[in-house]
Amino acid sequence: QVQLVESGGGLVQAGGSLRLSCATSGRTFRSYNMGWFRQAPGKEREFVAAINWSADNTYYADSVKGRFTISRDNAKKMVYLQMNSLKPEDTAVYYCAAAISRAIRLENEYDYWGQGTQVTVSS
Repeated sequence: QVQLVESGGGLVQAGGSLRLSCATSGRTFRSYNMGWFRQAPGKEREFVAAINWSADNTYYADSVKGRFTISRDNAKKMVYLQMNSLKPEDTAVYYCAAAISRAIRLENEYDYWGQGTQVTVSS
């Protein structure tokens, strides 16, 4: 069992930065690949970024590539999403998720989800 709690969301102006954190619990954190997804109002939840269990590989949606960076600290059981050059279209609820599966771009491959944190980017 893995529990996930996101934090770090808020209101920021376009061009600004935010760092999201995902605190996890459970002894098997190191076994899980981790991802960030987001859901904007009226839209489906979409993949943002993912990192494999050993942090050897990272994956990004085209819309955030070059602006967002995912990282993890297995000793602290934490996952981070550094978001730079934010745009109004990045406004969404951001979710942290954990997956045993290696198909970590796919939402339905994730086993555990956090409650989400709101990110609002003003123009």
